[in-house]
Amino acid sequence: MAAPALILASASPRRRELLSAGGVAFEVLPGPDAEPRPRAGEEPEAFALRAARAKAASAARLAQARGRWILGADTIVTIDGKILGKPADRGDAVGMLELLQNRAHRVLTAFVLLSPEGREASAACVATEVEFAPAGRERIEAYVAGGEPLGKAGAYAIQGEGAFLVRAVRGSYTNVVGLPMDEVLDALHHAGLRPSAHD
Repeated sequence: MAAPALILASASPRRRELLSAGGVAFEVLPGPDAEPRPRAGEEPEAFALRAARAKAASAARLAQARGRWILGADTIVTIDGKILGKPADRGDAVGMLELLQNRAHRVLTAFVLLSPEGREASAACVATEVEFAPAGRERIEAYVAGGEPLGKAGAYAIQGEGAFLVRAVRGSYTNVVGLPMDEVLDALHHAGLRPSAHD
């Protein structure tokens, strides 16, 4: 069987699930490089796009990726001009969630699609506003103790146990999960990568 024409340059199970649900055939091949860090004064959208490009470029350097399309993506949370990535530890996760509770924040997911020749065929950064309900420190600490917030931008998973934190979502829900599927599927369509059954 021929290898899928598309590589997802991400180890995120949420992105895998979204692409599979969209009927996209792909192979997971995350790059080996460490994730970029925000630069001083860098705008959140610019950082998210830079991180997505770095992930796609990292996968493109691997031999298995040659001659195939590559999709890289990065999701961040931003509030008060701050960029919240993945928490460093449980204490950091509690601090993030306390900052976000009873307020609205933005979730940005940037994606980059590289052609088999290594050219950037598509790139976009999509924003969704998420409003949190008041949760209280005890519930936040219990949620963090369960481990789900670790490894998640903004320290929560909207599609998981973290759903209790959310009061409202304005914009793309899948964008908060990890990929703005309307925009991604449109980019894949224009690239000639039609959805199909995924094994």
